[in-house]
Amino acid sequence: MELSAAWHTLSTALVPPAALGLAAPRPEAAGPLQDAELRAALDVLQCYDLHSIVEEWFIEVLQTDLQANIAPEFWNCISQYENTAEEPQCAALLLDAFSLLKCRLEPYLNSLELLEQWTKAGLLLGTGAQTLQEKVYTMFKAILFFSTTKSFQEMIQQFYSRTFRIYMRQWKKGEDGMNECESSMSETEQESDPEEGGGEGPLCAGCSSKREQCWCPEAMEQFQQLNDILRRLNLLERVSADAVTTILHRMIEERMEQRCRGEYEHSFLNEFQEWIEKVIGWLSRVFLQDGPSAQSSAEASSTLKRWRCHVQRFFYRIYASMRIEELFSIIRDFPESKPAVEDLKFCLERTNQRQQLLSSLKSALEMRLLHPGVNTSDIITLYISAIKALRELDPSMVILEVACEPIRKYLRTREDTVRQIVAGLTGDAEGSGDLANELSKADPVTLENGQESDDDISEPGDWVPDPVDADPGKSSSKRRSSDIISLLVSIYGSKDLFINEYRTLLADRLLHQFNYSAEREIRNVELLKLRFGEAQMHYCEVMLKDMADSRRINANIRDEEEKLPEEERPPFSLVAVILSSEFWPPLKEEKLELPEQVKEAMEAYSKKYEKLKAMRTLNWKYHLGLVSLDVELADRTLSLSVSPVHAAIILHFQTKSTWTLTELSEVLKVPVTSLKRKMTLWLQQGVLREEPEGTFTVIEEEQKDQVEKVVLIDSDEEGDSAMASQADQKEEELQLFWTYIQAMLTNLESLSLERIHSMLKMFVMTGPVVTEIDIQELQGFLQKKVRDQQLIYSGGVYRLPKNCN
Repeated sequence: MELSAAWHTLSTALVPPAALGLAAPRPEAAGPLQDAELRAALDVLQCYDLHSIVEEWFIEVLQTDLQANIAPEFWNCISQYENTAEEPQCAALLLDAFSLLKCRLEPYLNSLELLEQWTKAGLLLGTGAQTLQEKVYTMFKAILFFSTTKSFQEMIQQFYSRTFRIYMRQWKKGEDGMNECESSMSETEQESDPEEGGGEGPLCAGCSSKREQCWCPEAMEQFQQLNDILRRLNLLERVSADAVTTILHRMIEERMEQRCRGEYEHSFLNEFQEWIEKVIGWLSRVFLQDGPSAQSSAEASSTLKRWRCHVQRFFYRIYASMRIEELFSIIRDFPESKPAVEDLKFCLERTNQRQQLLSSLKSALEMRLLHPGVNTSDIITLYISAIKALRELDPSMVILEVACEPIRKYLRTREDTVRQIVAGLTGDAEGSGDLANELSKADPVTLENGQESDDDISEPGDWVPDPVDADPGKSSSKRRSSDIISLLVSIYGSKDLFINEYRTLLADRLLHQFNYSAEREIRNVELLKLRFGEAQMHYCEVMLKDMADSRRINANIRDEEEKLPEEERPPFSLVAVILSSEFWPPLKEEKLELPEQVKEAMEAYSKKYEKLKAMRTLNWKYHLGLVSLDVELADRTLSLSVSPVHAAIILHFQTKSTWTLTELSEVLKVPVTSLKRKMTLWLQQGVLREEPEGTFTVIEEEQKDQVEKVVLIDSDEEGDSAMASQADQKEEELQLFWTYIQAMLTNLESLSLERIHSMLKMFVMTGPVVTEIDIQELQGFLQKKVRDQQLIYSGGVYRLPKNCN
């Protein structure tokens, strides 16, 4: 009887009578006397060695009651509220459901505290490694919220989303009230802010109800009550974490999309840091208890700290992802977009998104830049911006090296890349200010050898390791010290291409000036010497010297002519540009037979030159130059500056007023097709007419009433270059190689491709006049000779045919 009474006293005190199937109401809350009775009952159980099963019995009863009664009752209550349309009513009913749940579980929680006290006092044995409290709270989560309905999740999310907006609006009002003069945002920002609202509209910015029906205070009170209940049941994170996470993520994404998308000229990190602090204030209302409680406060502070880290990490990741998507546009707008680059750099240091950046940027470059529709100059301009922006983003230059490799490969396939870069260096290309300014830098990076070792730079303490995705085969110091020009030159791995292209550009410019003025070119050559070295620019210096010498020689000859009597002077003034043929790029070759009077003037000039420069003579290029002439007709005189070919054509019409194309072609030694193109200038000027086709006659008097005929001039005629084309030069160089290859095969009978290439490199590819030929080009050239039956290829070696001399 004593054991039965003790068990009845203990069991009815620890669990609600309904859980034991008893109809009797639970006794009133016990004072010290009741506590003594419970301890006495526990002593009786201890005598029978039954005190060890009290905690297991308590857990089993709680589990049964939860599964059979409490959980179904709670979810039935929730299901009744699912169809509630009004948000205020839904929030109130949700609070009622959790209040009922707390009411049903409160007796168990009180008993739990009592059992914990007995365990600490040594009256009970405990439940092993996991405390009784942990087991009970785990059971709450497992049975009540193991799986939740979608409508319940939406109710919780709606509840917390609404209170978040109300809190942010109240915070904004409080801030404006405290500091009316200093506002952190402009009026336009306030109007566009998703959670803070702006202006005095008919609806409350917090609860979205009419202002006279605003229920913001009631909502915040319900918010506090629900958090207190969930905190008491230790269900706060289990119920609210998903909703809070979803809300914060959505709000951050919305705000970022609205504020930051497409805006590169301002930094947004500080603004978002302030906003995140406001969000942390709302989170503290969720997870921190209002009343002073040391134990719960320490645990809640740890939770809040965890949430702060989560929100900041999420912000950095999302912000970095957005800027990575926009990186192509950011690079295009650099340096105006420098704040966006600095923000992205800050975020990348805190997230692991380098690979995402590399793959995204490569994809954007290939899709938006590297295709035939984009001009080479535009590709180079964007590459220069990428060098500047990505150096700011990653001083180690690894991102630039990896992400921009597709640009470098693509530029190698464009024929005009070198020409555009050289034109940019000399300030001839549109938008070439960056390259011209880079060339003018006071302390340029020389392109002689470059730094190859990390041991040669700065102090050992300043050394910074490269990122893990850096190419281990490339020197860190060389990568970091590279400037824009050295990176552009390194596209081809050889500076000879750029030197040769600059020589061609310089020659073309000097030969088109006709006034010997070379101050600008002298400055460019001096700047390029700092980059490429004096030896490489020697040929260019000789070309400039030729211009100065030509001016002096012409002045001397003109002085001599002025001393002659009037009748002995030449019929017209002749001015020559005298070139040292070995140092100039190949000139364009065209046949042209000049009229006798012009040739006589040239011969007279040559004799005068030979007097000045003994042991030297002149080899005239008849088709190159500029002729200033006056065309006198019956009723008009035209003053023109034309090419020698055009001048020779019109001079022949002095002796005969009508010529056929065939006759002119024979006299001038110019092909008919080329000559017909040249005739268009005189047709357009109204000096000649073509009637019938192929026959040209001088128009002495201008015919006013005749319908004007439109004559199209070939675009090649305008701005014609005096230099030989790249294809012509290449053909000439390959022909030089062929002479050497024939000599090698004659002496050595048979050679492999690699051996021929190495011998050509050793004996032929020297000096800036002859450019290098790579092994693929050489193989193509030799295969063409095999197809032309000028070579035999068998067994991996080339040999000459037996019938070849």
